[in-house]
Amino acid sequence: MWALPGIPEVRAGDDLAKLIAGAEPGLVDGDVLLVTSKIVSKAEGRIVRAADREAAIDAETVRVVARRGPLRIVENRQGLVMAAAGVDASNTPAGTVLLLPEDPDASARAIRDGVRDALGVEIGVVVTDTFGRPWRNGLTDVAIGAAGVRVLDDLRGGSDAYGNPLSATVVATADELAAAGDLVKGKAAGLPVAVVRGLPHVVAPASADDSGARALVRGAADDMFRLGTSEAVREAVTLRRTVREFSDEPVDPGAVRRAVAAAVTAPAPHHTTPWRFVLLESAESRTRLLDAMRDAWIADLRRDGKSEESIAKRVRRGDVLRNAPYLAVPCLVMDGSHTYGDERRDTAEREMFVVAAGAGVQNFLVALAGERLGSAWVSSTMFCRDVVREVLALPSSWDPLGAVAVGHAVGVPRERGVRDAEAFLTVR
Repeated sequence: MWALPGIPEVRAGDDLAKLIAGAEPGLVDGDVLLVTSKIVSKAEGRIVRAADREAAIDAETVRVVARRGPLRIVENRQGLVMAAAGVDASNTPAGTVLLLPEDPDASARAIRDGVRDALGVEIGVVVTDTFGRPWRNGLTDVAIGAAGVRVLDDLRGGSDAYGNPLSATVVATADELAAAGDLVKGKAAGLPVAVVRGLPHVVAPASADDSGARALVRGAADDMFRLGTSEAVREAVTLRRTVREFSDEPVDPGAVRRAVAAAVTAPAPHHTTPWRFVLLESAESRTRLLDAMRDAWIADLRRDGKSEESIAKRVRRGDVLRNAPYLAVPCLVMDGSHTYGDERRDTAEREMFVVAAGAGVQNFLVALAGERLGSAWVSSTMFCRDVVREVLALPSSWDPLGAVAVGHAVGVPRERGVRDAEAFLTVR
């Protein structure tokens, strides 16, 4: 592995393949060229005047992953998650910034094809850029574009030296090549291209399916660390929707328990714990409760003189609970509350506990959304608390605060209408 000397200063419109060939690299079939993205960006004219680097970052950003002060980790238009969208103010004239290549895989293909035409060799090309990484200090080069290279080495289905099956091992070969090349290129040595020889097995034949470095980008569905901490909290709040149609997919009881653990971190008066959650995990318990509640509702509605048609319509509103694969009944307890002997102060005391219980339920709903579970908070148990306590064998001091239907949503919930926060503010 060595850095390739003789690459001149690159300018917009330059043909990188000709510049590399002109440096007399002595390439042979099976070599891999590692090309720093900066010279690719310069050749492709990805230099923009930007007195405000932040504006350039905004223009290249698709999604903010995490923010801490002025530092932003974002997903850029190439699908890469990195600091500042890859916008770079180094090694470029003052008052300008470098953007990443528009399509790094296409850039790599153009270099590969151009070198093949000029020198008659079959090589692989990796376009590299510098990344920081979660959980690790320091920077390293990774592959952002590739052509003619097996970017991933899928070892699943094989076995290790002890005969143990390999079920999850997929090696990021292109990233390993990029990091290795950085050892000889250096950051300030003026050597933007390196050559790796002796690994012909990583060079894909021209006829092979060439997916490029895009194959290294983890899809959103498989990304367990898609957001920073504060962004994850905000997205969980935003993702929370009232879901009324659930699939048959079972609910993980562990996920619900984790949501309860989040619920009981809500603020509460007098250092109390006013939350209790009754989890109905068996179909028998859910049916028994909902049947008893239905009978109580019907009796109440008939006493109110409602027609049978009206009663049937109202009872059908409870179908969201009956169709859910899992139910939770949050309850309020007043343990630790103060009694003042004054109606106004006693009423305010209970209201404090009710607010705290509602905060706990909100935590619960948001945590369920974070577990990718849908939910619907329905108030029905509040209208027949005695029935609920009797069926579920709850203490008389537990006040049910509705029921939460939990499950996996059928389809994507409807978008919530945009609410202007300013309409809910009064500033003094």
